[in-house]
Amino acid sequence: MSTDDHLDPSLLDHKDTRNVRDAYKHWTVAAIKEDLTHTAFPLHVAIENFQHDYNIGTIVRSANAFNVAGVHIIGKRHWNRRGAMATEKYLELFHHPTVADFNIWVQEQQLQIIGIDNIPGSRALSTAPLPAKAIYVFGQEGPGLSAELQALCREIIAIEQFGSTRSINLGVAAGIILYEWVRQNGQICDNTP
Repeated sequence: MSTDDHLDPSLLDHKDTRNVRDAYKHWTVAAIKEDLTHTAFPLHVAIENFQHDYNIGTIVRSANAFNVAGVHIIGKRHWNRRGAMATEKYLELFHHPTVADFNIWVQEQQLQIIGIDNIPGSRALSTAPLPAKAIYVFGQEGPGLSAELQALCREIIAIEQFGSTRSINLGVAAGIILYEWVRQNGQICDNTP
């Protein structure tokens, strides 16, 4: 496929105002998604969505920024896409109605489940090697990971905090984990800037 095949004729006549890197300006959504699929890091992100968490959009946007292989929604299919700023169009999105359904998919893909939660027994992020081929799961803002999902985790990692708050925003936590994953594993793919 030539570069011209990637271009969207409707965008060529107008300024491309989408929030995409310059290299993707004037490309079709399908061409951008296909290109990202070929360069995606081998990690996945999952979010439990049983209480309709408003942070999912922010997590999806961060997942796009770090070019993860997939984003998984466990529980309710509907989520507030506003925070994603249309970045979900460029990602592989998966829906799993239950934790059990999610676990079946994970086992088929032979991924490790790594939980992110600041619960007793969790390991500090500063001491945790983050496996390259894994799925990092985030619970709901407030209650955290469900007991059912905690039981499936190979390990649960906590982001150290030093102030008075018990927890940080879930979207912020995802950004921290994704950045640390790239810092530890980014050399496995040649797609870092």
